[in-house]
Amino acid sequence: MTTTETRPLPTGPVVRTERVSVRVRTRAVTATVALLVAAVVLGALAMTLGDYQLSVGQVIGALTGSGSRAQEYVVLGLRAPRVVLALVVGAALGVGGAVFQSLARNNLASPDLLGFTTGAASGALIAIVLVGGGPAGTTIGAIAGTLVTAVVVQALLGGAVGGYRLVLVGIGVNAVLAAFNNFLILRTDLSTAVAAQSWLVGTLNGRGWTQVVAVAIALAVLVPIAAAGSRRLDLLGMGDDVARGLGVAVERTRITTLLVGVALVGVATAAVGPVAFVALAAPQLARRLTGTTGPGVLAAGLLGAVLLLAGDVLGQRLAAPTQFPAGTMTAAVGGLYLVWLLAREWRAGR
Repeated sequence: MTTTETRPLPTGPVVRTERVSVRVRTRAVTATVALLVAAVVLGALAMTLGDYQLSVGQVIGALTGSGSRAQEYVVLGLRAPRVVLALVVGAALGVGGAVFQSLARNNLASPDLLGFTTGAASGALIAIVLVGGGPAGTTIGAIAGTLVTAVVVQALLGGAVGGYRLVLVGIGVNAVLAAFNNFLILRTDLSTAVAAQSWLVGTLNGRGWTQVVAVAIALAVLVPIAAAGSRRLDLLGMGDDVARGLGVAVERTRITTLLVGVALVGVATAAVGPVAFVALAAPQLARRLTGTTGPGVLAAGLLGAVLLLAGDVLGQRLAAPTQFPAGTMTAAVGGLYLVWLLAREWRAGR
């Protein structure tokens, strides 16, 4: 189920300095800027919607301190944290998905399907149910759960990198972890079980600036590392021998980028719970928009941010006053996308 792509010749102007020469891909830059603008516009729109409707001017006034006390409370206390959290969590999932897909050289190598997201949920549930939770404990548990899952998947693969085996092993591990999560919930008391189950649907409800800060710090530290390694990941896509011949430290690159992806997925899951299919769809759609074949971590992160925020806005307003969790909306849309992707892969393989 690996995808073979013909690498286009680089096009676009070349920016030169005394030491480096970089070719700028015009289409990629344009698409990235467009995604950034879309994220800002959608975020502004999201802060105007709700039972207490505001204009864009009133939102700007609340953000700059010139609005009324009620407007500042609604914007700064309720809507802004939710919007910013959707953006940073979506970005973390988009970048994490790009890293995993590039490492495995497989379009289906998403944290959702390989069990990493469910593993993060397992670690967080252990912290919530057995240790008592807390933001720090939940975050540590989620990252640890993702890391353990990655180690188990790699051990079961026996050194393989991509193909059908990776997807099948990931699906199996995912099923076992989902059963373990249900067992944890069934073994705890009712109030903890309800809290854990509501967290498992992937929701932005009740989150605040504490979660925003945690995910933002992770992005600030990890995205530059992923971006710096994206060229090496692109070379890995041509095979280990070719990458080594071009000077890439293959094993070190794999371990570093794997840890980056694990940390991003773990922090994002700890903040809002498991959110399905953003990490699967964002990198692939970003590659189509930018016309590139590499990881494209920046574009993938921006598209992930847009997808999650759009899912949250739809969940709030589609059947108002009834609200659907963001994870439910992304799962519904992502399920259709997965069906289309599998059909496309099947037709391409005939």
